[in-house]
Amino acid sequence: MKPITLQLKSHLSSETTTLATCWKLTRRDNIVLGFTSHDRDIVFEDVTYYASVGFSPTAVASNSDLSVDNMEIDGAIDGTVILEEDISAGIYDFAGIEIFMVNYQDITQGQLNLRTGWLGEIKYGKGRFNAEVRGLMQCFSQSIGELCSPSCRAKLGDARCGLDIADFTFTGSITSISSNQVFSDSLSEEAAGYFNMGKITFTSGNNEGIPMEVKEYKSGLITLVLPMPYEVQIADEYSMQAGCDKNFDTCINRFDNAINFRGEPHVPGVDAMLRTAGTR
Repeated sequence: MKPITLQLKSHLSSETTTLATCWKLTRRDNIVLGFTSHDRDIVFEDVTYYASVGFSPTAVASNSDLSVDNMEIDGAIDGTVILEEDISAGIYDFAGIEIFMVNYQDITQGQLNLRTGWLGEIKYGKGRFNAEVRGLMQCFSQSIGELCSPSCRAKLGDARCGLDIADFTFTGSITSISSNQVFSDSLSEEAAGYFNMGKITFTSGNNEGIPMEVKEYKSGLITLVLPMPYEVQIADEYSMQAGCDKNFDTCINRFDNAINFRGEPHVPGVDAMLRTAGTR
């Protein structure tokens, strides 16, 4: 049972209700945005819930068997509050979301909570977006523990890896541009492939603060997995981390960190075990 005020409970029991659905988004940069299904903006607990964006939810479904909740939100990319460039930049990835209902004629009656969670996969195009809402039950579907694998399960620079990522981070600036996905730093002199699967973060320019995975690096030419959301310009500054493909040889030769390798490179694979079983 969801707790609500006596006043709102009485309103819900009446023959006619004046309810509006509200969505409160809290992005990872702590910016809070509000949207509502009502035809006018609603101010509730010092947050303005905008009516112009055109949010529309699917039905809210909750189950007693701990299965993952099923809900999506559709909305318009209005170019004012919701920008396609911001979605592409990942600003809304894993944003916290609260969905509730209020009596728009008397918001002092409080709210009826419908769902709390965070945004999952976001699809967008042609002026619209579709966002998956992951409820708290999502946590129960995640695997706990680890499996043996030949590749490392640590993240470069984390506590288990033990390396100081600053020792493998280099700075520079863009000297030529082919596109938002391919550009060069003619002064970069690291070996070919050194930054493959690494991460670049712009420290100035339109993309300041936005990270992106590096697909390929060779002779100062940087190719990203995806294009940067905003225009890359000459002299934009960046920092770029060395790439780690999780292989044991890379851990030895590039990072000299075999002692902290979090994999089992010498465990025989399925093919080897099947060959062994076949000789018995």
